[in-house]
Amino acid sequence: MRLSNSLVGLINFLTFLLSIPILAGGIWLSSKANSTDCLRFLQWPLIIIGAAIMVVSLAGFAGACYRNTFLMWLYLFVMFFVIATLIGFVVFAYVVTDKGSGRAVLNRVYLDYYLEDYSGWLEERVKSGSYWGKISSCIRDSKVCAKMGRTYMGAPESADMFYVRRLSPIESGCCKPPSECGFVYVNETTWNPGGGLMGTSMDCSRWSNDQEQLCYSCDSCKAGVLASLKKSWRKVSIINIVVLIILVIVYVIGVAAFRNNKRMDNDEPYGMGRMTKAQPSVIQF
Repeated sequence: MRLSNSLVGLINFLTFLLSIPILAGGIWLSSKANSTDCLRFLQWPLIIIGAAIMVVSLAGFAGACYRNTFLMWLYLFVMFFVIATLIGFVVFAYVVTDKGSGRAVLNRVYLDYYLEDYSGWLEERVKSGSYWGKISSCIRDSKVCAKMGRTYMGAPESADMFYVRRLSPIESGCCKPPSECGFVYVNETTWNPGGGLMGTSMDCSRWSNDQEQLCYSCDSCKAGVLASLKKSWRKVSIINIVVLIILVIVYVIGVAAFRNNKRMDNDEPYGMGRMTKAQPSVIQF
């Protein structure tokens, strides 16, 4: 393939550009980790993979343009592990965020979240006591609940207005009591016990109108964090899958370019096989 070197050089340049969205996705998850999701280790694999793709694509670009066989070999060797790692990351992201979603509530637009709807490694990690202490502290410091307040023409938001809001999973799970508790709305983060029977959920007794407590110790808050993580990871995974497909195509072209370089280094004419058919010898008498 005479054009394989030029083609792989061009595609590696495009791959270098595509590594930018991966890095951006990791940085975006990092910003979410510091504000709302508050899970700070999940973004690092993505940032490392994006940086690796950026460096490897530069090596592949240089190897293709300068017909450097060693750089092409290094590019193919490292890219194989980068692709395998990215596949593993995408599969892992889908497996750990596979289960769980919000439940619809009668006469409410927002959803309620329940920890029993989630399971697996991520759920165990989030609900562990030592880890949840850090996450809940992060959510509290982010002031996500304090930012929920709204006024209309100088008047506080009414209950009917609040019930038709589309709350984020963390706003729904951490900043208000579960709907089944039957609390009466006062404002976005203040709810009083109703006159009827209280729900059986332990979260009903965990709720506090203390703005430093609210429902940060509730299972619904943990479920809200898991739902928010699922939403964030699924968005990033779409980008990862697109980049992964392109990387596989680039890798196949890179293999062709590497073989082409080896053939040229061995002074093999293009289009001729490595072996020629033996000609029958003429016996002279």
